[in-house]
Amino acid sequence: MISFLQSNAFHIAAQVVIGSVWVFHGFYSKILNGIPRHQLIVGKILGDANARVATKAIGLLEVLLGVWAYVGWQPVGCALVQTTAIIAMNTLEIFRAKQLLISALGMVTLNLGFLSLVWYWALHVPTP
Repeated sequence: MISFLQSNAFHIAAQVVIGSVWVFHGFYSKILNGIPRHQLIVGKILGDANARVATKAIGLLEVLLGVWAYVGWQPVGCALVQTTAIIAMNTLEIFRAKQLLISALGMVTLNLGFLSLVWYWALHVPTP
């Protein structure tokens, strides 16, 4: 008997959650500017003149990453790209825009938890 964490249902649920996080933050937070602080952070890092377009471009890339997770193709590669993106974004935000963060420690903690789920999903693909 397999545990719930090893089940196909858990794997699919994790895949949906992972994809949804990226689509939400890419589409709502950045493309629609639903969380304007994201654009302020990008402006602090890349310059205010570039902030609007760059935030939307980042949002589009995040949506595509979410779609990749939804599809489930090459989960280890997907997890690696997600890890690289999160480390890069967190590093830039902490060193260049810390005053705009709600909590740097909270952001890092949440992202470590998220990446734990991402890597569990990528490395524990249920076998039929």
